[in-house]
Amino acid sequence: METFRCKQADRSGKEAMNEKKPTTAATLLRAKQHNERTTWLTAYDAVAAKIAETAGVDVLLVGDSLGMVCLGLDSTIPVTLNQMIHHTAAVVRGRKNAWVVCDLPFGSYQKSPEQAFETSVRVLQESGCDAVKLEGGEPMAQTIRFLADRGIAVVAHIGLTPQSVKKFGGYGKRGKSADEQAQLKRDAAAVYAAGAVAVVLENIPHDLARVITGNSPIPTVGIGAGPDCDAQVLVWHDLLGISEQNPPFAPAYADVRGVMDEAISRWAEDVRQGRISE
Repeated sequence: METFRCKQADRSGKEAMNEKKPTTAATLLRAKQHNERTTWLTAYDAVAAKIAETAGVDVLLVGDSLGMVCLGLDSTIPVTLNQMIHHTAAVVRGRKNAWVVCDLPFGSYQKSPEQAFETSVRVLQESGCDAVKLEGGEPMAQTIRFLADRGIAVVAHIGLTPQSVKKFGGYGKRGKSADEQAQLKRDAAAVYAAGAVAVVLENIPHDLARVITGNSPIPTVGIGAGPDCDAQVLVWHDLLGISEQNPPFAPAYADVRGVMDEAISRWAEDVRQGRISE
């Protein structure tokens, strides 16, 4: 089975990446079966893809979160299919072995399974990515099955679904009531039965995520869902401390925003003082 870490600690990251086989849906499934956790991280351009993969990330998710963290939008809803394809193609050009997943943007798949198929074909052909991700559980099972039956790798997404923010009125935790928890369990079972290859669990109670993960034959990918999922995903800007404010479930592992601010400020002052030399 493909390994997810360097075999020899003294080798450089570049040498280790040359050793590693490409990550696939089958790789991720075997990792779950062997109780080996995998890492997912959003990426929106080729440079981020290269950095993340060299650091050991297995899956690069081109999330429609790019609307908020890259394009200055107030939600993911205005993000277009052309924008998703543009950014996903850049990530694909920057990766070597990582599995690349593209979010299907709002309005590009909900109308019918046929619409979702046409959208997915465009994404796969024009970006070169490996899988698509769509939001929704039971209501989207027919669409997931339609895509899976036609050879498309589909990642499902349940719990907090950002494209439904107008319906729910915010980004709060899902699955707080017994009825909501029962529905999320049905959602997870439905997307697996329909042929999804993985399912993202976003901002749901940790004990619920543990139960869903234990009952799910496919990998679960947690974000704000506790440590018991088969994989974890974070937004690039949140992980690195670039975001102005992180969600409570997304810890920053660095203060890159502070480093950037300090470097730019020093450079600007050197320019003003005439200290720039050739």
